[in-house]
Amino acid sequence: MRIFGKGRHRPSASWRQATDRAFTLIGDGRYEDAGALLTRAADLEPWLSESWFNLALLHKFRHDWEQARTAGLRAVALLDRETGAPDWWNVGIAATALQDWPLARRSWQAYGLHVPGGPTAAGEPLGMDLGSAAVRLSPEGEAEVVWGRRLDPARIEVLSIPLPSSGRRWGEVVLHDGVPHGERTTSVGHSYPVFDEIELWAPSPVPTWVVLLEAATEADRDALEQLAADAGFAAEDWSSSVRLLCRMCSESRMPSDEGDGEHLDPHDHSEPGHPGPLGHRTDGQLWVPERECGVAAPASLVRGLLDGWVADSPDSRDWRDLEEVC
Repeated sequence: MRIFGKGRHRPSASWRQATDRAFTLIGDGRYEDAGALLTRAADLEPWLSESWFNLALLHKFRHDWEQARTAGLRAVALLDRETGAPDWWNVGIAATALQDWPLARRSWQAYGLHVPGGPTAAGEPLGMDLGSAAVRLSPEGEAEVVWGRRLDPARIEVLSIPLPSSGRRWGEVVLHDGVPHGERTTSVGHSYPVFDEIELWAPSPVPTWVVLLEAATEADRDALEQLAADAGFAAEDWSSSVRLLCRMCSESRMPSDEGDGEHLDPHDHSEPGHPGPLGHRTDGQLWVPERECGVAAPASLVRGLLDGWVADSPDSRDWRDLEEVC
Protein backbone atom coordinates (compact mmCIF):
# COMPACT_ATOMS: atom_id res chain seq x y z
CA MET A 1 0.00 0.00 0.00
CA ARG A 2 1.28 3.50 -0.82
CA ILE A 3 0.24 6.72 0.92
CA PHE A 4 1.26 10.03 -0.70
CA GLY A 5 3.82 8.17 -2.81
CA LYS A 6 5.55 6.53 0.16
CA GLY A 7 5.71 2.83 0.93
CA ARG A 8 3.43 1.76 3.75
CA HIS A 9 4.81 -0.71 6.31
CA ARG A 10 2.87 -3.83 7.25
CA PRO A 11 0.46 -3.63 10.21
CA SER A 12 2.10 -4.08 13.58
CA ALA A 13 1.73 -7.23 15.64
CA SER A 14 -0.35 -5.26 18.16
CA TRP A 15 -2.74 -4.17 15.38
CA ARG A 16 -3.15 -7.73 14.15
CA GLN A 17 -3.73 -9.10 17.65
CA ALA A 18 -6.34 -6.45 18.47
CA THR A 19 -8.11 -6.96 15.15
CA ASP A 20 -8.14 -10.78 15.36
CA ARG A 21 -9.48 -10.65 18.91
CA ALA A 22 -12.13 -8.11 17.89
CA PHE A 23 -13.52 -10.35 15.14
CA THR A 24 -13.66 -13.26 17.56
CA LEU A 25 -15.75 -11.07 19.85
CA ILE A 26 -17.94 -10.01 16.93
CA GLY A 27 -18.62 -13.68 16.21
CA ASP A 28 -19.79 -14.02 19.83
CA GLY A 29 -22.04 -10.96 19.53
CA ARG A 30 -19.87 -8.88 21.91
CA TYR A 31 -19.94 -5.72 19.82
CA GLU A 32 -19.05 -3.25 22.56
CA ASP A 33 -15.86 -5.11 23.49
CA ALA A 34 -15.00 -5.55 19.82
CA GLY A 35 -15.51 -1.84 19.23
CA ALA A 36 -12.98 -0.94 21.91
CA LEU A 37 -10.37 -3.19 20.28
CA LEU A 38 -11.02 -1.94 16.75
CA THR A 39 -10.82 1.66 17.96
CA ARG A 40 -7.47 0.83 19.52
CA ALA A 41 -6.35 -0.76 16.25
CA ALA A 42 -7.35 2.42 14.37
CA ASP A 43 -5.34 4.49 16.85
CA LEU A 44 -2.33 2.22 16.25
CA GLU A 45 -2.59 2.35 12.44
CA PRO A 46 -4.68 5.40 11.48
CA TRP A 47 -3.27 5.49 7.93
CA LEU A 48 -4.34 1.91 7.20
CA SER A 49 -7.63 1.72 5.30
CA GLU A 50 -8.39 -1.68 6.87
CA SER A 51 -8.53 -0.04 10.30
CA TRP A 52 -11.49 2.08 9.23
CA PHE A 53 -13.04 -0.64 7.05
CA ASN A 54 -13.18 -2.91 10.09
CA LEU A 55 -14.77 -0.19 12.21
CA ALA A 56 -17.31 0.52 9.46
CA LEU A 57 -18.11 -3.19 9.33
CA LEU A 58 -18.68 -3.30 13.08
CA HIS A 59 -20.98 -0.27 12.97
CA LYS A 60 -22.91 -1.96 10.13
CA PHE A 61 -23.42 -5.02 12.33
CA ARG A 62 -24.70 -2.68 15.06
CA HIS A 63 -26.91 -0.74 12.60
CA ASP A 64 -25.17 2.47 13.69
CA TRP A 65 -25.33 4.02 10.26
CA GLU A 66 -23.92 7.44 11.08
CA GLN A 67 -20.76 5.87 12.50
CA ALA A 68 -20.63 3.35 9.66
CA ARG A 69 -20.72 6.18 7.12
CA THR A 70 -18.03 8.15 8.95
CA ALA A 71 -15.64 5.21 9.32
CA GLY A 72 -16.38 4.04 5.78
CA LEU A 73 -15.48 7.42 4.31
CA ARG A 74 -12.18 7.39 6.17
CA ALA A 75 -11.49 3.91 4.75
CA VAL A 76 -12.13 4.89 1.13
CA ALA A 77 -10.03 8.03 1.52
CA LEU A 78 -7.02 5.78 2.14
CA LEU A 79 -7.60 3.29 -0.67
CA ASP A 80 -4.83 2.59 -3.16
CA ARG A 81 -7.20 1.66 -6.02
CA GLU A 82 -9.94 3.62 -7.73
CA THR A 83 -12.76 1.10 -8.24
CA GLY A 84 -14.07 -2.24 -7.01
CA ALA A 85 -13.11 -2.01 -3.35
CA PRO A 86 -15.60 -3.55 -0.88
CA ASP A 87 -15.07 -0.44 1.28
CA TRP A 88 -17.26 1.45 -1.18
CA TRP A 89 -20.00 -1.18 -0.93
CA ASN A 90 -20.22 -0.74 2.83
CA VAL A 91 -20.37 3.03 2.41
CA GLY A 92 -23.19 2.50 -0.09
CA ILE A 93 -25.17 0.41 2.40
CA ALA A 94 -24.74 3.02 5.14
CA ALA A 95 -25.68 5.84 2.75
CA THR A 96 -28.78 3.93 1.64
CA ALA A 97 -29.83 3.33 5.24
CA LEU A 98 -29.50 7.07 5.87
CA GLN A 99 -31.10 8.01 2.52
CA ASP A 100 -27.95 9.94 1.66
CA TRP A 101 -28.56 9.49 -2.06
CA PRO A 102 -25.65 11.54 -3.45
CA LEU A 103 -23.23 9.43 -1.40
CA ALA A 104 -25.04 6.21 -2.33
CA ARG A 105 -24.70 7.04 -6.02
CA ARG A 106 -21.04 7.94 -5.60
CA SER A 107 -20.43 4.67 -3.74
CA TRP A 108 -21.98 2.40 -6.36
CA GLN A 109 -20.19 4.25 -9.14
CA ALA A 110 -16.88 4.01 -7.28
CA TYR A 111 -17.46 0.30 -6.87
CA GLY A 112 -17.82 0.06 -10.64
CA LEU A 113 -21.59 -0.10 -11.16
CA HIS A 114 -23.57 1.92 -13.68
CA VAL A 115 -26.01 4.29 -12.00
CA PRO A 116 -28.57 5.99 -14.30
CA GLY A 117 -28.76 9.76 -14.08
CA GLY A 118 -26.27 12.57 -14.35
CA PRO A 119 -23.65 13.62 -11.79
CA THR A 120 -26.03 16.13 -10.24
CA ALA A 121 -28.83 13.60 -9.66
CA ALA A 122 -29.83 13.71 -5.99
CA GLY A 123 -32.66 11.16 -5.91
CA GLU A 124 -32.68 7.46 -5.17
CA PRO A 125 -30.41 5.46 -7.50
CA LEU A 126 -33.32 3.68 -9.17
CA GLY A 127 -33.41 2.09 -12.60
CA MET A 128 -30.18 0.12 -12.16
CA ASP A 129 -31.88 -2.95 -13.70
CA LEU A 130 -30.48 -5.45 -11.20
CA GLY A 131 -33.33 -7.90 -11.66
CA SER A 132 -34.70 -10.41 -9.19
CA ALA A 133 -33.03 -11.94 -6.17
CA ALA A 134 -33.91 -13.78 -3.00
CA VAL A 135 -33.52 -12.34 0.48
CA ARG A 136 -33.23 -14.19 3.78
CA LEU A 137 -35.48 -12.46 6.29
CA SER A 138 -34.50 -12.60 9.99
CA PRO A 139 -31.22 -14.42 9.22
CA GLU A 140 -30.30 -14.72 12.90
CA GLY A 141 -33.72 -16.00 13.95
CA GLU A 142 -36.38 -18.11 12.25
CA ALA A 143 -34.95 -17.34 8.84
CA GLU A 144 -37.08 -17.38 5.69
CA VAL A 145 -35.95 -16.94 2.09
CA VAL A 146 -38.38 -15.01 -0.12
CA TRP A 147 -38.27 -13.55 -3.62
CA GLY A 148 -38.01 -9.89 -4.43
CA ARG A 149 -37.03 -7.17 -6.88
CA ARG A 150 -33.71 -5.40 -6.42
CA LEU A 151 -34.20 -1.64 -6.29
CA ASP A 152 -30.49 -0.93 -5.99
CA PRO A 153 -27.44 -2.84 -4.69
CA ALA A 154 -28.61 -2.62 -1.06
CA ARG A 155 -32.43 -2.84 -1.19
CA ILE A 156 -34.96 -5.48 -2.20
CA GLU A 157 -38.73 -5.07 -2.48
CA VAL A 158 -40.35 -8.26 -1.14
CA LEU A 159 -42.65 -9.81 -3.76
CA SER A 160 -43.37 -13.10 -2.01
CA ILE A 161 -45.82 -13.25 0.89
CA PRO A 162 -43.64 -14.01 3.93
CA LEU A 163 -44.86 -16.33 6.65
CA PRO A 164 -46.10 -14.48 9.76
CA SER A 165 -43.16 -15.77 11.82
CA SER A 166 -40.83 -13.46 9.88
CA GLY A 167 -42.71 -10.32 10.92
CA ARG A 168 -42.41 -9.09 7.34
CA ARG A 169 -45.09 -8.28 4.75
CA TRP A 170 -45.49 -8.37 0.98
CA GLY A 171 -44.36 -5.09 -0.55
CA GLU A 172 -41.92 -4.14 2.16
CA VAL A 173 -38.44 -2.94 1.28
CA VAL A 174 -35.55 -4.43 3.24
CA LEU A 175 -31.95 -3.35 3.46
CA HIS A 176 -29.65 -6.28 2.71
CA ASP A 177 -25.98 -7.16 2.93
CA GLY A 178 -23.70 -7.24 -0.08
CA VAL A 179 -22.32 -10.80 0.10
CA PRO A 180 -24.80 -13.52 -0.94
CA HIS A 181 -25.29 -16.56 1.30
CA GLY A 182 -26.60 -19.20 -1.07
CA GLU A 183 -28.26 -19.34 -4.47
CA ARG A 184 -31.61 -20.38 -5.89
CA THR A 185 -31.75 -21.93 -9.35
CA THR A 186 -34.66 -22.44 -11.73
CA SER A 187 -35.48 -25.33 -14.04
CA VAL A 188 -34.25 -23.34 -17.04
CA GLY A 189 -30.84 -22.83 -15.48
CA HIS A 190 -31.04 -19.26 -14.15
CA SER A 191 -29.30 -18.65 -10.86
CA TYR A 192 -30.25 -15.97 -8.30
CA PRO A 193 -28.25 -14.87 -5.24
CA VAL A 194 -29.68 -15.03 -1.72
CA PHE A 195 -28.85 -11.93 0.33
CA ASP A 196 -29.24 -11.60 4.10
CA GLU A 197 -31.60 -8.94 5.42
CA ILE A 198 -29.99 -6.28 7.61
CA GLU A 199 -33.12 -4.39 8.65
CA LEU A 200 -36.51 -3.18 7.47
CA TRP A 201 -36.08 -0.09 5.28
CA ALA A 202 -39.71 0.71 4.38
CA PRO A 203 -42.79 -1.00 5.91
CA SER A 204 -45.86 -2.09 3.96
CA PRO A 205 -49.40 -1.04 4.95
CA VAL A 206 -50.85 -4.20 3.40
CA PRO A 207 -51.70 -6.91 5.95
CA THR A 208 -51.08 -10.61 5.51
CA TRP A 209 -53.96 -13.10 5.76
CA VAL A 210 -54.01 -16.87 5.89
CA VAL A 211 -56.98 -18.77 4.48
CA LEU A 212 -57.83 -22.40 3.79
CA LEU A 213 -58.88 -22.98 0.21
CA GLU A 214 -60.70 -25.82 -1.46
CA ALA A 215 -59.26 -25.74 -4.97
CA ALA A 216 -60.14 -28.76 -7.09
CA THR A 217 -57.27 -28.19 -9.51
CA GLU A 218 -54.06 -26.24 -9.85
CA ALA A 219 -55.87 -24.01 -12.33
CA ASP A 220 -58.37 -23.07 -9.60
CA ARG A 221 -55.49 -22.11 -7.31
CA ASP A 222 -53.78 -20.18 -10.09
CA ALA A 223 -57.00 -18.25 -10.72
CA LEU A 224 -56.93 -16.80 -7.19
CA GLU A 225 -53.29 -15.76 -7.52
CA GLN A 226 -54.07 -14.06 -10.83
CA LEU A 227 -57.17 -12.37 -9.42
CA ALA A 228 -55.15 -10.90 -6.55
CA ALA A 229 -52.38 -9.77 -8.90
CA ASP A 230 -54.90 -8.09 -11.20
CA ALA A 231 -56.17 -6.13 -8.17
CA GLY A 232 -52.63 -4.94 -7.42
CA PHE A 233 -52.01 -7.29 -4.48
CA ALA A 234 -50.91 -10.91 -4.06
CA ALA A 235 -51.95 -14.44 -3.13
CA GLU A 236 -49.54 -17.32 -2.66
CA ASP A 237 -50.19 -21.02 -2.18
CA TRP A 238 -48.01 -21.72 0.84
CA SER A 239 -48.81 -25.43 0.56
CA SER A 240 -46.58 -25.70 -2.49
CA SER A 241 -44.24 -22.71 -2.20
CA VAL A 242 -42.87 -23.38 1.30
CA ARG A 243 -40.06 -25.76 2.15
CA LEU A 244 -38.39 -26.24 5.52
CA LEU A 245 -34.62 -26.28 5.07
CA CYS A 246 -31.74 -26.63 7.48
CA ARG A 247 -29.27 -23.74 7.54
CA MET A 248 -26.68 -25.68 5.51
CA CYS A 249 -29.19 -26.37 2.74
CA SER A 250 -30.59 -22.85 2.79
CA GLU A 251 -27.15 -21.28 2.37
CA SER A 252 -26.16 -23.58 -0.49
CA ARG A 253 -27.09 -23.70 -4.18
CA MET A 254 -30.72 -24.85 -4.14
CA PRO A 255 -33.40 -25.42 -6.80
CA SER A 256 -36.18 -22.90 -6.24
CA ASP A 257 -39.16 -25.01 -7.29
CA GLU A 258 -38.56 -28.63 -6.32
CA GLY A 259 -40.50 -31.01 -4.11
CA ASP A 260 -43.96 -30.97 -5.68
CA GLY A 261 -45.98 -34.07 -6.45
CA GLU A 262 -44.22 -37.42 -6.41
CA HIS A 263 -40.72 -35.99 -6.51
CA LEU A 264 -39.18 -35.96 -3.04
CA ASP A 265 -36.67 -33.20 -2.55
CA PRO A 266 -33.85 -34.56 -0.32
CA HIS A 267 -33.21 -31.04 1.03
CA ASP A 268 -36.80 -30.58 2.19
CA HIS A 269 -36.98 -31.29 5.92
CA SER A 270 -40.75 -30.94 6.27
CA GLU A 271 -43.18 -33.79 6.79
CA PRO A 272 -44.83 -35.31 3.70
CA GLY A 273 -48.60 -35.26 3.49
CA HIS A 274 -49.12 -32.02 5.42
CA PRO A 275 -49.96 -28.97 3.27
CA GLY A 276 -48.94 -25.54 4.42
CA PRO A 277 -45.84 -24.18 6.19
CA LEU A 278 -45.18 -27.57 7.82
CA GLY A 279 -45.12 -29.52 4.59
CA HIS A 280 -44.02 -29.00 1.02
CA ARG A 281 -44.49 -32.50 -0.35
CA THR A 282 -47.40 -34.90 -0.70
CA ASP A 283 -47.44 -38.63 -0.02
CA GLY A 284 -47.58 -39.64 -3.69
CA GLN A 285 -50.62 -37.58 -4.70
CA LEU A 286 -50.23 -35.00 -7.42
CA TRP A 287 -52.71 -32.55 -5.95
CA VAL A 288 -54.32 -31.99 -2.56
CA PRO A 289 -57.46 -29.80 -2.89
CA GLU A 290 -57.10 -28.25 0.57
CA ARG A 291 -54.50 -25.49 0.31
CA GLU A 292 -53.16 -23.12 2.92
CA CYS A 293 -52.84 -19.78 1.16
CA GLY A 294 -51.33 -16.45 2.11
CA VAL A 295 -53.10 -13.34 0.84
CA ALA A 296 -51.71 -9.80 0.90
CA ALA A 297 -54.62 -7.40 0.54
CA PRO A 298 -56.43 -4.67 2.52
CA ALA A 299 -59.15 -5.76 4.95
CA SER A 300 -61.72 -3.98 2.81
CA LEU A 301 -60.84 -6.09 -0.21
CA VAL A 302 -59.74 -9.56 0.90
CA ARG A 303 -63.18 -11.15 1.40
CA GLY A 304 -64.43 -9.71 -1.87
CA LEU A 305 -61.45 -11.26 -3.67
CA LEU A 306 -62.16 -14.68 -2.19
CA ASP A 307 -65.88 -14.48 -2.81
CA GLY A 308 -65.29 -13.40 -6.40
CA TRP A 309 -62.89 -16.28 -6.90
CA VAL A 310 -65.51 -18.76 -5.65
CA ALA A 311 -68.29 -17.16 -7.71
CA ASP A 312 -66.35 -17.80 -10.92
CA SER A 313 -66.45 -21.59 -10.30
CA PRO A 314 -68.56 -22.51 -7.24
CA ASP A 315 -68.43 -26.25 -7.93
CA SER A 316 -64.63 -26.43 -7.67
CA ARG A 317 -63.75 -23.65 -5.20
CA ASP A 318 -64.43 -22.64 -1.60
CA TRP A 319 -62.68 -20.91 1.27
CA ARG A 320 -62.84 -20.78 5.08
CA ASP A 321 -60.97 -19.74 8.23
CA LEU A 322 -59.68 -16.39 7.02
CA GLU A 323 -57.35 -14.83 9.63
CA GLU A 324 -55.10 -11.77 9.65
CA VAL A 325 -51.66 -12.95 10.78
CA CYS A 326 -49.27 -10.04 10.17
